[in-house]
Amino acid sequence: MHSFDQARQKVIEVVAARRRTSGSELADIGKAFGRILADQVVADRDYPPFDRSTRDGFAVRAGDIAGQSITLEIIGEIKAGDTFTGAVGPGQCAQIMTGAAVPPGADAVVMIEHTRPSKSRVVIERSIERGQNIVRRGTEAKAGQVLLAPGARLGYAELALAAQVGQHRLQVFRRPRVAILSTGDEVVGVEDKPGPFQIRNSNGVALAILTTLAGAEPVQLGNLPDKHEALRAGIERGLEADLLVLSGGVSMGKYDLVEVVLRELGAEFFFSGVAIRPGRPAVFGACRGNFVFGLPGNPVSTMVTFELFVLPALDILGGTAPRPLPLCRAKLAAPVRQTAALTHFLPAQLEWNDGEPRVCELPWQGSGDIVALAQANCYLVVPQTKLELAAGDWVDVLPRRGAF
Repeated sequence: MHSFDQARQKVIEVVAARRRTSGSELADIGKAFGRILADQVVADRDYPPFDRSTRDGFAVRAGDIAGQSITLEIIGEIKAGDTFTGAVGPGQCAQIMTGAAVPPGADAVVMIEHTRPSKSRVVIERSIERGQNIVRRGTEAKAGQVLLAPGARLGYAELALAAQVGQHRLQVFRRPRVAILSTGDEVVGVEDKPGPFQIRNSNGVALAILTTLAGAEPVQLGNLPDKHEALRAGIERGLEADLLVLSGGVSMGKYDLVEVVLRELGAEFFFSGVAIRPGRPAVFGACRGNFVFGLPGNPVSTMVTFELFVLPALDILGGTAPRPLPLCRAKLAAPVRQTAALTHFLPAQLEWNDGEPRVCELPWQGSGDIVALAQANCYLVVPQTKLELAAGDWVDVLPRRGAF
């Protein structure tokens, strides 16, 4: 049985090797957040396009100031956006604001805090070096320089950069379409009233949100009973998408039919079961040219296995490199002990006390306990090789997506 990192690497290798080229489309910059760039973003001019002051103060010739107080003539004022036609000569300066263009002749800016200005003159009280408080033209980027390459995920900084160079429409890869199909006789719709031994389809909601957070497009196919023909028809419909995610029906029970039906449809399986808890029965395969994940039906299992295995596949299908698993380290607040020789992902609470990250396992009733998961902001990772952890041990923590 694969370890979780082996299974994750298998997903990355297979999807990267078999991914079909994604099409692309133009997106307005205001609707491109989270999309994957399909074309270059190039600087349309030097940035900054002029020598720019980084402080409010006075543009001076550094050579005029020899370490002691000196009085200079003020020849003008320059606000950000102004065109200044003069030049700073010996014994002169110009009052300047943050973001304004440094005038010809000046090679430094003295901060206003280090001066005593009057109407037409100013006393400079501190020495200054050439270039101080100035960003020179072209030091951020040169005209024609590639600023963003294809495959970049467009966050707020990337979109601000695109806006700065005038790219108000961007060529982006199309989002992968993810078919989401829940299974189980015990599952009813969210809007339905469940019977005494039924549950509502919370997995469909969670998987659609996780898919959207991943930058893909969810296609909700609802829930199907544990009946062979109905399940086959639903899976065939789901295989029309770029990727199919099923929840439930992948364990060893009499009515767990997902793998049976997939095999009948010619599926190739790359793993069937992973050495983790929750989520051990997770399945990954390909069928009819598309990828399929069978995730366990208990909600915590579903969400853990999506994070570990489905997310990197969606990154690759979306046109970018898979994001690394965002594990961080924290000090364990109380002892933890597990018995099964698996890697465990336990709902937990991560806090920072006096600047030090501390994590505490939350009480929970197993992989069906979505109440505990909603109270958690992370998963405490208990490695297969060390199932007993003491208070004060440094441990791996996997943040719960969307909780921070």
